[in-house]
Amino acid sequence: MEVPRLDHALNSPTSPCEEVIKNLSLEAIQLCDRDGNKSQDSGIAEMEELPVPHNIKISNITCDSFKISWEMDSKSKDRITHYFIDLNKKENKNSNKFKHKDVPTKLVAKAVPLPMTVRGHWFLSPRTEYTVAVQTASKQVDGDYVVSEWSEIIEFCTADYSKVHLTQLLEKAEVIAGRMLKFSVFYRNQHKEYFDYIREHHGDAMQPSVKDNSGSHGSPISGKLEGIFFSCSTEFNTGKPPQDSPYGRYRFEIAAEKLFNPNTNLYFGDFYCMYTAYHYVILVIAPVGSPGDEFCKQRLPQLNSKDNKFLTCTEEDGVLVYHRGRNHWSSAHEFVYCKCKKRSQLQNL
Repeated sequence: MEVPRLDHALNSPTSPCEEVIKNLSLEAIQLCDRDGNKSQDSGIAEMEELPVPHNIKISNITCDSFKISWEMDSKSKDRITHYFIDLNKKENKNSNKFKHKDVPTKLVAKAVPLPMTVRGHWFLSPRTEYTVAVQTASKQVDGDYVVSEWSEIIEFCTADYSKVHLTQLLEKAEVIAGRMLKFSVFYRNQHKEYFDYIREHHGDAMQPSVKDNSGSHGSPISGKLEGIFFSCSTEFNTGKPPQDSPYGRYRFEIAAEKLFNPNTNLYFGDFYCMYTAYHYVILVIAPVGSPGDEFCKQRLPQLNSKDNKFLTCTEEDGVLVYHRGRNHWSSAHEFVYCKCKKRSQLQNL
């Protein structure tokens, strides 16, 4: 049985889910400071006779929910009216500075049969390590609680966005998509040293690398999917790539049909903003049947290459024609090796 539901909803800056707390009714969500393993909250009395939870188990973990269960002695078990769940995000020196700050959260839930579902992306972020401890409590007629000692502390990590969550993110990206603009090349900007290195060590072939952790924290491709990063964004008045780039002054261009054609599949990978006027869409282009294609089929929403709001490949008079959404800066990961142009053909911005 799951804990009853809280009736109000909140919006989260870090998750595409629209419901904040589902299946979890909190009589109170309050900040708490815990010293040692006994409660220090005012108005709460300690009563050792209440059973202390032990052998805590976490299961059914998603990006914004988990199930929790534990064992406890039968002594005074019938006096338990509530559970206190102390949930805290583990410290991470590499945390994204743009994400919301962690707030220690004590969940006060009515005692229900276990396992109990805890769900809410207001206090749960995807792909994040947490610690959790539990108390049993008995609510008194004056509103105060008598409580057990805290259980041992358990650690767990939430999951990546599922296809359901990514589909919700995809729908948000579609809302702000503008008209489609024609383009003809994908391009990759880097510093001169990058191109010199791949010539010297890799025979002019750019090598795949693992997708970094930029973008949505719960994207299943971050830190897992290998590919080569290209962009197809253009200036709306010229139809050509921008004149400058933060990634480097040297640019490698490749005809769009070399990377995106009827022999490739297209997937939606991420949608995010960097707190500027620009929104970013990450798409994955993968040759049909490739390892990248199989990876994406299991985790990402697949797009119709001929009809979507971000990147299309259609045929007109026997020629492949390409368009991309105006209101997004689009990027793609392609799972093939790409030969560099000769030194004289690289563009120096």
